[in-house]
Amino acid sequence: MKDEPCQLPDDSRAPVPPADLPAAAAAPERRIAHLDMDAFFASVELLHYPELRGRPVVVGGRAVDRPRRQADGSLHFARLRDYVGRGVITTSTYEARALGVFSGMGLMKAAQLAPDAILLPANFDAYRDYSRRFKAAVAAIAPCIEDRGIDEIYIDLSHIEEATLPLARRLKAAVLAATGLTCSIGITPNKLLSKICSDLDKPDGITVLGMEEVPARIWPLAAKKINGIGPKANERLGQLGIHSIGDLAAAPPEMLVQHFGRSTGAWLHRAAHGIDERPLSTSREPKSISRESTFSRDLHARHDRAELSEIFTGMCLRVADDLARQGYVARTIGIKLRYADFQSVTRDLTLAVPTADGAAIRKAAGECLKRVPLQQRLRLLGVRASSLLPAAAAAALPSPLVQAELPL
Repeated sequence: MKDEPCQLPDDSRAPVPPADLPAAAAAPERRIAHLDMDAFFASVELLHYPELRGRPVVVGGRAVDRPRRQADGSLHFARLRDYVGRGVITTSTYEARALGVFSGMGLMKAAQLAPDAILLPANFDAYRDYSRRFKAAVAAIAPCIEDRGIDEIYIDLSHIEEATLPLARRLKAAVLAATGLTCSIGITPNKLLSKICSDLDKPDGITVLGMEEVPARIWPLAAKKINGIGPKANERLGQLGIHSIGDLAAAPPEMLVQHFGRSTGAWLHRAAHGIDERPLSTSREPKSISRESTFSRDLHARHDRAELSEIFTGMCLRVADDLARQGYVARTIGIKLRYADFQSVTRDLTLAVPTADGAAIRKAAGECLKRVPLQQRLRLLGVRASSLLPAAAAAALPSPLVQAELPL
């Protein structure tokens, strides 16, 4: 399986920047976009239920929460206040977010903040359909795309001879025409900055930024705006007096290395200065598919068992969904844990039969979990499927029983 980063024409390829910041910052600019669909799942639901536009809507209920047709022909929608269970929010409309209700929050907690919000179950078949539509619309204009998930992509615009703002507007118009949905785009010289910028003018926004604007426009932002700085790392930075990206940029690199380790400390320093040389990866054959979650508070395997179990099962099911959506099965299932002290551990299990089944992935990941120490509190949990095979090719493989009967 081959990784295929997007390349510029030979005469405009940037050399690998040296380690020092001034030389890296002076490297020839690329033009990278991050396109993020606006409240994607909720927005797809509003296409199906336009009468809910402008109202707080939460996606994350169960099948029993599906709207019911009443005798007069109108629809009856479940309310968040009526939910009982331990489910979590998949996404919410901007009206619900204004009430403090965000993805990843427990539905019962959200009901205390927005009891009258409409509750809808997730419809992943519809989300996958609209995901394919918006990506195809973008690819018709700018084919060099890195797929980052169901609702976001990176796009290399460096080779397109069109001014940035008109090109961004053309991309947004194509997405709207194909889906009826809006998106927000950040365009900068690299992926890290574009990811930050796509979130600065939501919904339906465009943010364009050059390296020379990093001090004025990026440094005032909270440090947690950098993708990769989770709640726990942000808390540790705060304890060091580092609250903004500018604070982080001014912090001595040796101090960051001392508190976060050599690799993470160096990355934090470079990220704060807007330095990111990662190419776009357009591989059509992924080496692995994974999901992970950094918790807002450290969780304990025993005291928070129910919450961890729900999160763990949900990740396994999303990995299964990702595999099915991309047409793969996995022979190896693995887990990743990061403890409160930032130490990480991984475990893998190779299956006799490749799978994309959620229950089988959950069972294998559970076996991996039994092989790691769980005395410490956890700040991150992840599930990974690797050793991937196209589902069609895997179906042609002999079964383990047939293989066992073959002579040595």
